[in-house]
Amino acid sequence: MDSTKLIPLMRTLAESKSIKHAQLIHQKIITCGQQNNIAICKNLITLLFSCQLYKSASLVFKSIETPSDITLWNTLISNYTKTYMFDEALQVFEKLLHYSFLKPESYTYPSVLKACGGLRFVNFGRMVHTHLVKNGFVADVVVMSSLLGMYAKCGRFGLAVKVFDEMPVRDVACWNTVISCYHQDGQYEKALGLFGTMKDHGFEPDSVSFTTAISACAKLTDLERGKEIHDEAVRNGFVSDRFVQAALVDMYGKCGCLETAVRVFEQIPVKNLVSWNSMIAGYSMKGDSKSCIRLLSRMNTERTKPNSTTLSTSLMACSKSANSKHGKFIHGYIIKNNIKPDTFIYTSLVDMYFKCGATSSAEYVFEKTPKTNVVEWNSMISGYVTVGLYLESLGIYNDMIAARVEPDSITITSMLAACSQLGALERGKEIHESVIFNKFESNEIVMGALLDMYTKCGAVDEAQQVFDKLPERDLISWTTMITAYGAHGRAYNALQLFQEMKKLNVKPDRVVFLAVISTCSHAGLVDEGCYYFNQMVNDYGIKPEIADYACLVDLHGRAGRLHEAYDILRRNASIREDVELLSTLFSACYLHGDLKLGEEIGGLLIDKNPDDSSTYIVLANMYASIKKWDKARKVRLKMKEMGLRKNPGCAWIEIDKKIEPFFVEDKSIPKADLVYEYLSILSRHMNKDEVLFLNVISDMYMYEC
Repeated sequence: MDSTKLIPLMRTLAESKSIKHAQLIHQKIITCGQQNNIAICKNLITLLFSCQLYKSASLVFKSIETPSDITLWNTLISNYTKTYMFDEALQVFEKLLHYSFLKPESYTYPSVLKACGGLRFVNFGRMVHTHLVKNGFVADVVVMSSLLGMYAKCGRFGLAVKVFDEMPVRDVACWNTVISCYHQDGQYEKALGLFGTMKDHGFEPDSVSFTTAISACAKLTDLERGKEIHDEAVRNGFVSDRFVQAALVDMYGKCGCLETAVRVFEQIPVKNLVSWNSMIAGYSMKGDSKSCIRLLSRMNTERTKPNSTTLSTSLMACSKSANSKHGKFIHGYIIKNNIKPDTFIYTSLVDMYFKCGATSSAEYVFEKTPKTNVVEWNSMISGYVTVGLYLESLGIYNDMIAARVEPDSITITSMLAACSQLGALERGKEIHESVIFNKFESNEIVMGALLDMYTKCGAVDEAQQVFDKLPERDLISWTTMITAYGAHGRAYNALQLFQEMKKLNVKPDRVVFLAVISTCSHAGLVDEGCYYFNQMVNDYGIKPEIADYACLVDLHGRAGRLHEAYDILRRNASIREDVELLSTLFSACYLHGDLKLGEEIGGLLIDKNPDDSSTYIVLANMYASIKKWDKARKVRLKMKEMGLRKNPGCAWIEIDKKIEPFFVEDKSIPKADLVYEYLSILSRHMNKDEVLFLNVISDMYMYEC
């Protein structure tokens, strides 16, 4: 058999991938006794791999009596790596190391390092790195570039950068790898800095360089630098590169320049999926679901099949615009085209329906979701929390734990928010245990949510302990702790913490001052509250808003300085007739029994909002408190004539880590008769205690006289 004719034939057959012809050639080689011919066997292995006859290729290698040619080993390893059979590639390499007369060469290591990177076998990769140093390959730019790539794939960016810094010779591929390392690690400024350094060293950026640099600008929303790199790509002839074009569309979209993004997009002659997705993402950021659907339709016309990213990004646009019609259209498109949803599509659908107020549709989608990972559970938990269905979110969390799915930081944050709103301290403490167990104590967002939960539940001491353990205290955490102290009567601690915050050069904002003034209001520190209000305006240049004036009015109102509070309103034209501020002052008039001012403000409120039942109720109670029964009756009769009713009060109690809600005169609760019987007994005891208390006060007064 003439090998000079057979080898070109095998190369041609490798391109055609004909299994039948490959098997015939294999038989012919064996019958002709050429199974030990190294040149023929190398090409036969490549041919068999191209036809996916992997076992046959392995047998060809094993049947060679003395595989003493390193190129034969290289062929098998590289073919395994090209077909992503990384384990098999490393097994062959380990076997190679046992042959003392054979030494891996520069063509061996790139395939081995690619396999290490594919499997994320960083320890195996470090062993190969040792071999490279010992055998003098540190000056081989191709091998060292492969080593860089391996460390990058394994997420060991520090080691990759160290290898790069020690390389005596570099090429553009090396620079690209390290720039990508910084990009993947979220260090976009460093990525752009290295992009500039690469050019300073005389290297011309290629398509990968430009794509990564433009992507870094997109992440930073740095439009100016993005434009500069765009101009440079034009000068260097890369503006027609499809990857560069897709990156440009993405960058302009993320920077809010949709017109430019559209212009670049329309200049792409043959749009690939990445380009379509980049353009849809740009519209999605603006919440333009109509344009996303229009592009989906164009994709269909141009026979480009959308993927999970396309559909989930389009659904995100519907979520932002709260457009259920467009969201249902995309959902219908998925069903009609028999697209099997993945995690991203399922969670995007759930989120879209929640944002559009279609809770039952979100529940329906969730029921159909496989629920194989925490992300799918999170979409439902956070969705319920977003729409205020906190009890339901606790139920889903219980189901998730029962399904033995471990919560992540997002789950914990959502659950703590639910506990905060419900005042469910015991459940909150249970979640705190999960924080410790899952080692989330270094997570700033989780710890911030934990702090908020304890403060909302009134557990100030526990909140202080969490505050002391925070990995980093931001303005929100300082505000939360100050608010907690103020709301629970510990004004001294709140004001002391505020002073400590300022000493640490943390600049207070409007919300912090609101918390401080509110603290003074609860403690009756009127002068101090006015001092901090003036400090906010004069020292920090913060212009007061409605909420700030409401706090100032409440400060005076609680202390009974009602006319001073009313003067504040009348002096400022912008707030003079604000219903919220008038309501605050109206409640203070009722509290301190100032009927004259109360009637005046009550009249203003009724004129402004005649359908608000709360104004009539407070006014009627005000008359009743001073025994003006006729006026109280007239107000209630007016309510009845207008068909106004007081909304029933709702409360809940935590029993055995379960939240039980109930309404006023609620007969639907479990054991209702027993509950009301005990309430009656408790009421009688309270009346007796009140009489006893009044008698004790009377005796004390008589004794002092």
